[in-house]
Amino acid sequence: MNQWEQRSRRLFWPLFGVAATAILGAAGWGLWQLRKPADPAVDPLAKLTVPVTSANLTVKIDASGTIRPIQTVNLSPKTSGRLLELYVEQGDAVQKGQVIARMDDAELRAQLARAQAGLARAQARLAEAQTGNRPEEIAEAEARVNRSRADVVSAQARLDLARERLERNRSLAEAGVIERDRLDGFEQEARSAKADVDRAKAALVESQKGRDRIRNGSRIEDIAAARADVAEARAQMALIQTQLNDTVVRAPFAGFISQKYAEPGSFVTPTTSASSGSGATSTSIAALASGLEVLARVPEVDIGQIKLGQTVEITADAYPDRVFRGRVKLVAPEAIRERDVTSFEVRVAILSGQEVLRSGMNVDLVFVGDRLPQAVVVPTVAVVTDRGRTGVLVPNATQKPEFRAVVLGPTLGNQVQVLQGIKPGDRVFTDLPPGQTLDSILNNKAKPGNGRSANP
Repeated sequence: MNQWEQRSRRLFWPLFGVAATAILGAAGWGLWQLRKPADPAVDPLAKLTVPVTSANLTVKIDASGTIRPIQTVNLSPKTSGRLLELYVEQGDAVQKGQVIARMDDAELRAQLARAQAGLARAQARLAEAQTGNRPEEIAEAEARVNRSRADVVSAQARLDLARERLERNRSLAEAGVIERDRLDGFEQEARSAKADVDRAKAALVESQKGRDRIRNGSRIEDIAAARADVAEARAQMALIQTQLNDTVVRAPFAGFISQKYAEPGSFVTPTTSASSGSGATSTSIAALASGLEVLARVPEVDIGQIKLGQTVEITADAYPDRVFRGRVKLVAPEAIRERDVTSFEVRVAILSGQEVLRSGMNVDLVFVGDRLPQAVVVPTVAVVTDRGRTGVLVPNATQKPEFRAVVLGPTLGNQVQVLQGIKPGDRVFTDLPPGQTLDSILNNKAKPGNGRSANP
C-alpha cells in the first residue's frame, strides 16, 4: 500500500461520517416541520389579497414616436433641365434665399437676347410714329402729287384729241368717205384715252392722301398699334427673364440640407413633392429641413388625458440615460385606424437636446398628466367585470371573495385609481382561493379548479 492509498483511507471515513450526519439531520428537521403545528398568526388571505393604499401620484401616459423635421421640402427647378452647379452638401446649414443650385441657362439667355432686340425694334417704330416725318419726306410726297397732277393733265389732253378725231371721222363715215372699220379704231382710241384719265386721277387722289398723311404725321391708330407692339415685346422679354431667374434654385426658408439627390450634370424635373416635402424623389436636387419635433401616436383610450402645453419626457434609444424635455404642440383632430387599432397623432415640441437628437430617431415618450393627491389605487389585476359592471373582489364576513362595484380613474402603470367603491385599508383579491373560479364566485356557486388571477 502506497502513501496515497493510506491517506485516502484516513480521509474517507471521517468525510463519510460528516455526510451521513448531515443527511440524518436534514431528514429529522423535515419530519419536525411536518409535525409542527401551524402558526396561528399567519393570515390565510395574505397571499391572495393586497391592501388598498393611497398616495400622491402623477398621471403618466406612455407612448412611442419618431423625431422628424418641423418643416421639410424637396428642392427642384420650376422647369426641366440639366443641373449646372450645386453649391451645398448634405448637412450644410443654409439661410433663407441662399442659392442652392443653378440650372443650365444657355438657351434662355439666347432667347432673352432675341427678345431684347425685338423690343428695341418696336420702340423705334413707336418713336417714328410719335415724331412724324422729316421735311425731305414731305417734299418727296409733294413731288409725287405734282407728277400725278401732270399725268392727269397729259391724259386729259390725249382724251380731248381722241374725242376730236372721233367726231371728225364720224362725219366722214356718215358721208361715206371712210369705212366703218376705220371709225371703230378712232372710237377705241377715245375709250383708251378715257381709261388713262381715270387711272391718272385715281393716282392723283392716292398721292394727295399720302402727302396729307405725311404732313399730318402718323394716325392715332398707328401710334396705338406701335405702343401695343412695344408692350408685347416687353412682356415676352419679362417672361424669358422670369424663366431665367427660375434656373437659380434658392432655399425657401432657413434650415439644413438633410439629403442630396443630384449631382452637376444630372437631368432634373419639377416635382409635386417640392411643396410637401415628405418623400425623396430621384428628380429632386436636395431636401431642405428646418427644426425638429416628435410625432407620436397615442391610443384612443389615453387621448383624453393629452392637452396642449403638457410636459413630455423624451428618451431616445441612442441616449438611454438622458431624459429630454418636450411640450405638446398639437393633438390631431382626426383619428388614425390601422389593424383595428385607433390612435391619434400628437406633435411634441422638443425643448432640450436639439444638439444631439437627429431626424428619424425612435423615442419613448412619457406625457406627464394631472397630480392625484391621496389617490386610492389597486393593482390592475384586481379589477374584474361582472355583467358589464366594473369591480373588485373583497373578503366578505366569512373571508370569501365577494364582488364589489367600483368607479375607476386613470391607469398608472400596473395600478389603477379607484374613485368610488373602496377605501384605503380594505383588501382586494389578486388571486383566487384554491378550488374556486371567477365564474363560480360571481354566480355564487362552487366549482372545482385551481386558483388563478382575479383578472379574467
